[in-house]
Amino acid sequence: MPGISKKSPGIDCSFNARKVSSDDDEDWSDEGTLSSDDSEESDTSVDEEDLNARLTPFWPKYIELFRNRGLQLDTVKDVKELYGPAAPCLPYGLYSETNRDDDLCPDPGLPDRLFLGTRISDSKRFVVKAVNPESREYQTILVLSRPPLLEDPGNHTIPVIDLFQEDAIAFIVMDAWSTQIEHQPDLLCCKWQFLSALRQCIEHIAFMHTQCMAHLDISLRNVLSDRKGRFVFIDYECTRSFPQSAGLPFAQECYGTEMPPETEGRGRIDPFKVDIWALGVLMLRGSKLTGHFVPELMSIIEWMLQEDPCQRPTAQAVLQSFNSVLSSLKSRLGPQCHVETSM
Repeated sequence: MPGISKKSPGIDCSFNARKVSSDDDEDWSDEGTLSSDDSEESDTSVDEEDLNARLTPFWPKYIELFRNRGLQLDTVKDVKELYGPAAPCLPYGLYSETNRDDDLCPDPGLPDRLFLGTRISDSKRFVVKAVNPESREYQTILVLSRPPLLEDPGNHTIPVIDLFQEDAIAFIVMDAWSTQIEHQPDLLCCKWQFLSALRQCIEHIAFMHTQCMAHLDISLRNVLSDRKGRFVFIDYECTRSFPQSAGLPFAQECYGTEMPPETEGRGRIDPFKVDIWALGVLMLRGSKLTGHFVPELMSIIEWMLQEDPCQRPTAQAVLQSFNSVLSSLKSRLGPQCHVETSM
């Protein structure tokens, strides 16, 4: 890893632990720009914007469709049974004023394209997202949630329960993991757990890059936990695929949360180096958020935050360097917390 002569603008590589609110938010609402891409075409066409426009399904229409697939969208009765009779529940918008037990009961904290429910066979909670079948998100999830990529140990995508289409709407039914590191830093109760979470994040991006995919919206808010030591990515709305046959991967524009300096111009951008920058920011913010300062990681993070994208490492190089640091630390990390880790 090369020495760093100057820090990247807007990013403080010094460690400064801070207290953060631990509100438990459910966030499945990030927006982006999504569709299949070849590296020579513009990413901002009107057609693409249409593909990624927000959908607002009339959810009552699909109650039986979901039931026939073993899925129950939340009703007034379901919400009362889950959260108690005093749980606030407004029946589905303007479509019901009866407040009957079988009326759908949307979560007021979710946008209209999302709905909560329960799998009938085992009471597993799910969240369903309505998207355009031609959108980047749906096409990406189709690939990541099915064999052979599903079995890859580096694939840390949110578990998908079902995928289906109706009325030109694609429904992505996912495990309802609502716990974000950003809002629950106490999830990473020790350095073991913190490093395990980081490794899962790095593994996933390295895995995506080997599949010629760039996530392009890597941030803490797009990482969820099951509170049992597993961490997964959500929101593939910005994801782009770059077939090897297309030559050098370049994107015209990117719209993620953590954007490197080169995206401020109007030139072509290496999307994989954008991911490396954003992953470095995630690691840095995670350190500050949780208070787990690991000095040995700072050189890796600084390497990832080089202003010149050509000087940033590949995701595989980051993973190799991280694993080397981890091996050297295991004997002096201190006690491991009760939550299982992947290390």
